[in-house]
Amino acid sequence: MANNQELRQPALLAILKDERGASMIEMAVTAVVALSMIFGIMDFCRAMYVYHFTSYAAEEATRYAIVRGAHWSGSSCTTTTTYACQATSTNVTSFVQSIAPPGVSTSSMTVATTWPGTTVSGSTTGCSTAQAAGCLVQVKVTVSFNFILPFLPKSAFNFSGTSAKIIQE
Repeated sequence: MANNQELRQPALLAILKDERGASMIEMAVTAVVALSMIFGIMDFCRAMYVYHFTSYAAEEATRYAIVRGAHWSGSSCTTTTTYACQATSTNVTSFVQSIAPPGVSTSSMTVATTWPGTTVSGSTTGCSTAQAAGCLVQVKVTVSFNFILPFLPKSAFNFSGTSAKIIQE
């Protein structure tokens, strides 16, 4: 009986010292780490893409509002491409949603347009109508962003961009 155990012991040691398949395990661990890093970088790039869009959209929406300001009193905008009209906050929201690129959800986007009636210097202009020349228009675009990967934060990040300009005409 002792001989049988002595014969099995070297065979067991040989199996434990055998390194076949070790490179497959190393490759699997390395691939998981590398792919996690690659997809994590891609998700953060997506976040920066949305962050950049909010700033760009606020600037463009403010320009959209000042171009369609006091000069066009009386006529309302029917589409986002109508030029000779006076923009409302609903028109500005529709415009921002129309310029949203793929990957930016319009359902998670809010657009707040205000005409506070002051100039950049802070003095009140006494704007009788919101879109009068010399009045300030301010647009704030906010987009709620969620990471896709499970190991990144689950709570939504709100990216926002704000722009204010004076209506010239």
